[in-house]
Amino acid sequence: MFEAGVLNLVLFLPLLGIALLLALPAGNHDATRRLALIVMLIQFVLTAWLYARFDSRVAGLQFETKLPWIASWGVNYQIGLDGYNILLVLMTAFLGPLVVASAFTAIVKDVKLFYAMVFLIQFAMMGAFVAQDLFLFYVFWETMLIPMFLMIGIWGGERRIYATIKFFLYTAFGSILMLAALIYLVYSLQTTSGVISFAFADLVKARLPLGVQEVLLAAFALSFAIKVPMVPLHTWLPDAHVEAPTAGSVILAGVLLKMGTYGFMKLGFPLFPDATHAFTPVLMTLAVISIVYGACLALVQNDIKKIIAYSSISHLGYVMLGLLSLEITGIQGAVIQMVSHGLVAAGLFLMVGMIYERCHTRELAAYGGLAKLLPVYSVFFMILTLASVGLPTTSGFTGEFLVLLGAFKAAWPLYKLGDSLPLVLAVISVTGVVLGALYMLRFALGFLFGAEKAPHQPLSDLSGREKTILALIVAAVFWLGLFPDGALQKTDLAARAYKQLVTTSRLPGSAP
Repeated sequence: MFEAGVLNLVLFLPLLGIALLLALPAGNHDATRRLALIVMLIQFVLTAWLYARFDSRVAGLQFETKLPWIASWGVNYQIGLDGYNILLVLMTAFLGPLVVASAFTAIVKDVKLFYAMVFLIQFAMMGAFVAQDLFLFYVFWETMLIPMFLMIGIWGGERRIYATIKFFLYTAFGSILMLAALIYLVYSLQTTSGVISFAFADLVKARLPLGVQEVLLAAFALSFAIKVPMVPLHTWLPDAHVEAPTAGSVILAGVLLKMGTYGFMKLGFPLFPDATHAFTPVLMTLAVISIVYGACLALVQNDIKKIIAYSSISHLGYVMLGLLSLEITGIQGAVIQMVSHGLVAAGLFLMVGMIYERCHTRELAAYGGLAKLLPVYSVFFMILTLASVGLPTTSGFTGEFLVLLGAFKAAWPLYKLGDSLPLVLAVISVTGVVLGALYMLRFALGFLFGAEKAPHQPLSDLSGREKTILALIVAAVFWLGLFPDGALQKTDLAARAYKQLVTTSRLPGSAP
């Protein structure tokens, strides 16, 4: 199928970009930047075409490629698009050229190597989303670690070595446990059915005792929860964000954190439904703690990068709440919230990078009165601030509203049956919206409208390149906020399939 070939091209274009970078003469930074931007733009155009071609009326995989890879192990090169990943793949491709363009003036050291790392992490992130074989998914999952480690370690801030080591130790520890769990899962499938396969479609048929499911889910959940990150596994995130270059922070907040929530949605909960029900009270409690605690931490930060970093913990807590609600509304809200956070957080980190290039400080106290000094910058900043708060007509409102609606719809019947915990947690989660308004408006008040601070040098407002980058993000935020129906149609059948998988017992002897 032609579309399947296009999807493979979308996946491997970044590797082609690396090969083209190697062919460029050393020291020609302008040519390097132009090439990187062109490759990323082509990838986005092709991805947008696939998004338009994706049929929301068809359940399951579309544009699938399945080729034998390690046949004796049951490993295949299998990729495809479905309702789980279609929006995330589009978002990843959309942010790619913006990341490249944002680094035009910020990265002046080892430019070719930097863009090679951007290409490599784009390849790995895209691969993790489209992979339909668990072995292939794990390869992409681990590959992401290398370029992000180097991006922080080479182009990061003063404490970059500490941040990279902490990032590596957290993520590597979780990945090792996931590897052990997936090997056991494949072995269990072989012993019970005689089939050796790493394909998601086969692994969800495995029937395991509750105790085994709980151990395996705990291993997967630890790896995914670190990536989200959920409290108390969140402490690596602020350090990584603060020390990463702006492009690294955009990739980290925009896409990389979604690997954790996507992992729960695609793998963790559907593979082990009985264990998921057993763990739901704990996981839902941790999700709500993440919402409130992340917001409280953001409220007291003075480093503007840390404010956005801690806000990510809070916003992604809503994603987990939506997935655990097992309501179609909440599940779809979780997917929209993933995309919305990717756009808004990416935009805010880009704006932090833009002001840092001008003033060379991230301390909130050093800023004030930017609304007069940089009016165009301030307009974009307020739009993204209000999107982060969840103002109606923006993507932030769509995602959070659907998640909360799903959480209350799921909690009310349980409350009438005597189980009050889900309703209590849903009520507490609403405070995250209030706290979000507090920390973001506090941020904006001091940043834009506080006492005017005399800058060390004359400040210039946004350049044409910077305006274009932010205008595209703002357009996407309003598109998802004003016209969410198209995106919701794309994810509807996948949300229903997810609910069916997680609510169907797969204990030994249960009905097929």
